[in-house]
Amino acid sequence: MRTPKTNVHFLDNYLLSPTNPIRVNVIGAGGTGSKFMTALMEINHSLLELNHPGLEVHLWDDDLITSANVGRQRFAESEKGLFKSQAIINRLNRWSGTNWKGITEKFQRGEGGEIPLHAGASIYVSCVDTVGSRFTIAEILQELNSKYANHRDKGRYWLDLGNTKYTGQAILSTIGKIEQPTSKKFKTFDSLPSIIAEYGDAMLSSEKEDNTPSCSLAEALLKQDLFINSTIAQMGASLLWNMFKTGMTENRGFFLNLKNFRTQPICVGS
Repeated sequence: MRTPKTNVHFLDNYLLSPTNPIRVNVIGAGGTGSKFMTALMEINHSLLELNHPGLEVHLWDDDLITSANVGRQRFAESEKGLFKSQAIINRLNRWSGTNWKGITEKFQRGEGGEIPLHAGASIYVSCVDTVGSRFTIAEILQELNSKYANHRDKGRYWLDLGNTKYTGQAILSTIGKIEQPTSKKFKTFDSLPSIIAEYGDAMLSSEKEDNTPSCSLAEALLKQDLFINSTIAQMGASLLWNMFKTGMTENRGFFLNLKNFRTQPICVGS
């Protein structure tokens, strides 16, 4: 009796041994994004120690830091009034000697429908609050993929991180198809579906987000548990790190319920 092959996705070959740091666009610097950036700094340092060129990160967010952001998000009282993206990037650059960039604008089309400058990247990580933002990101990535198919920083992966009060998820998808090696041991998948392709219709029908800014930390905690964002950020970063470390992944994401401490992996091919 033959043992069934394990479903896997192999990391894009160029990202395993690139000639330059890998461009990463992180979209959103709030509860999850601010925590994810610290994890990216740790990933970058670890990759450099393994003789990998590391990461070049651009953080997109046009919000200013308010009192409600201090504590639950990774900001200090002294940073109130600053742009979230710049405050985080300046802090990480001073800490680790990187030259990452803070983009003080939304990741969206301009008034004339143009794609924003610096939008190209190999990896995109979205930490946004709304369904509409995810559809916008998906549209821009699709257009970038068709325009810059042969560019060094062409889009390869999109990791979406999202949550409600106690639950959340991470969905890793490919942007187009990633060529896979021939394997007798594994069943390989050259494409992984995005959150829009897989859950877009359900997301549109169930969208009930209250996007009114919280005026205090106490009000913010009524909307989201204190540790849901950091847990999602750490587990999402672990998914990305393990793919770099092993060159492949059996899982393309997970669902998390922090209230009962249950986590369900999303397997490649499921």
